[in-house]
Amino acid sequence: MFKKILIANRGEVALRVIFACRELGIKTVAVYSEADENSLHVRFADEDVCIGPPRSADSYLNVPAVISAAEITGADAIHPGYGFLSESAYLAEVCEACHIRFIGPDPQVIRLMGDKARARRVMRKAGVPILPGSDGPIDNEDRALKLAKDIGYPVIVKATAGGGGRGMRVVRAPAELSHAVKTAQREAEAAFGVADVYIEKYVESPRHIEFQVLGDHHGNVVHLGERECSIQRRHQKLIEESPSVALSEKVRRKMGGIVIDAAKAVQYTNAGTFEFLMDADGRFYFMEANTRLQVEHPVTEMVTGVDIVKEQIRIAAGERLSFKQSEITFTGHSIECRINAEDPDTFVPSPGVIHVFSVPGGPGVRVETMAHSECTISPYYDSLIAKIIVHGRDRQEAIARMRRTLEMTVVEGIKTSIPMHLRILKDPDFVAGKLSTSFMERFLKRRETSGGLAEAV
Repeated sequence: MFKKILIANRGEVALRVIFACRELGIKTVAVYSEADENSLHVRFADEDVCIGPPRSADSYLNVPAVISAAEITGADAIHPGYGFLSESAYLAEVCEACHIRFIGPDPQVIRLMGDKARARRVMRKAGVPILPGSDGPIDNEDRALKLAKDIGYPVIVKATAGGGGRGMRVVRAPAELSHAVKTAQREAEAAFGVADVYIEKYVESPRHIEFQVLGDHHGNVVHLGERECSIQRRHQKLIEESPSVALSEKVRRKMGGIVIDAAKAVQYTNAGTFEFLMDADGRFYFMEANTRLQVEHPVTEMVTGVDIVKEQIRIAAGERLSFKQSEITFTGHSIECRINAEDPDTFVPSPGVIHVFSVPGGPGVRVETMAHSECTISPYYDSLIAKIIVHGRDRQEAIARMRRTLEMTVVEGIKTSIPMHLRILKDPDFVAGKLSTSFMERFLKRRETSGGLAEAV
């Protein structure tokens, strides 16, 4: 087992890794930018190293600075969390060269699955259902037009690298395709440094379903069930839950088996997710794989009792998975709300000083946050300030538990997304489990006609 782990991240995920390390008896090293000098992950780590100024490119994304911090402190492993360098094959390769264990998949797997066009080809070969689309990047307009015609409109143009909705354009007619391809290429180049895009069939109003997998270096792979991630705005997830009301136990077993076979086909190790679109007829189509810990991993931990971060660390240390697929059981229902520092009406970020911060506990409530009274929410980073996770005997109890928790949460000094979450939780379609990736579009239109959020909360 490792003696010391450097956490190449910040905020609540850095604290999450510190929790796991403390329970395992492993020392931790926090890295931080000048903007995060007084953050909780710096306070609670055993050691800390400043790796640069506030801008991410000069600190949390600075691979030489991260590696230097690990070498200076004698860390024998690096946990990248999620975001920043978590899906960096380059960091994984440098770690390998420096004899530092990267807590994640092998670099060749990260590189393979990070290229969505290549991942589609590999998944199809492994027997995973995929949407009709291009076998690789689109290299000219004529080919794009012919392919889109063969597939049938609407289609979606997507960047082969990255995610988060950048480099993506839905096209509903041939006249729109050229502009969409060029726009997506520019966005992809600016965001990811790679301009390549591909085309696939666009599914109207699908559900977004992802399966959590864990694989060790001894050939063992398990899945921990699915998460429903359909409540999202501009491809950014807002609420996640497990299990999905759309899946029967029979479908869960079938898709779980497909995911395990796919993970084995690419020799996947450590934690990751295989993400799918589910159409109105219940058909699944592979979308992408995320080769890292997910923001929403707590809902899976709540329904399975598995500590995914501890398993990540054990796997990276060469240990076998501590359980078999037959030992995984699913109990109750869990929901996570991502609480962002933003105006709930305009979605404009709301950085600043939090003067009062209080989240009630109670049965079945879990809070992951770096926020506290008199802390500063920096404008330099993601606006996520807390994840509130609840667990109930069933979905109805989980919804009620989340509503009472949010209603009793006090945040003063900045605006947050809590009013928006409360209204979603009261929405009849949400309560009935009628979810899709177009939910928020309909929800926001209804909000416009009902006079905003204030009345609803």
